[in-house]
Amino acid sequence: MVELGLKAPDFHLPNVADGRMVSLSDFSSQALLVMFICRHCPYVLHVKPELARLATDYRRENVGILGISSNDAQHYPDDAPEKLVELSRDLGVPVLYDESQAVAKAYRAACTPDFFLFDEERRLVYRGQLDDSRPGSSRPLTGRDLRSAIDAVLSGKSVATEQRASIGCNIKWKPGNAPDYFR
Repeated sequence: MVELGLKAPDFHLPNVADGRMVSLSDFSSQALLVMFICRHCPYVLHVKPELARLATDYRRENVGILGISSNDAQHYPDDAPEKLVELSRDLGVPVLYDESQAVAKAYRAACTPDFFLFDEERRLVYRGQLDDSRPGSSRPLTGRDLRSAIDAVLSGKSVATEQRASIGCNIKWKPGNAPDYFR
């Protein structure tokens, strides 16, 4: 897992809904949640209802939330930008397309879903799981771990440093493009 305190890597990516370019500097919120997601991963499909609730619950708070899809759309056409529009609508957050996969590498994203929460100074305070629910498990989908981190940032408290890595499907790297940290 990437080190806490990392400065949020910049990005300049198209929003799948309208093609408008979006950058890190477009977000001035107290907290910023960057989620690496896709359309077809069973883990993303499992947490999708909670991600939509989370977006709704924090809409009036000072939290920016966005999704980034970095999967190779040529080999995984379900993750093509035009197909991600529905995911963006369902979640209620902008979804950006990282065609070059450079942003996923800069964030050291490994799977979908993968969550990165930054404070107002855009320092990484949380990188981990949504909660301990998994597809096929009897554990309820609550978003407890991520919600706790967001609430800590919003209340000016420290986020617990003991964090469990997110679990999901590997990012679908283009042939020969897998980063060194993933080999």
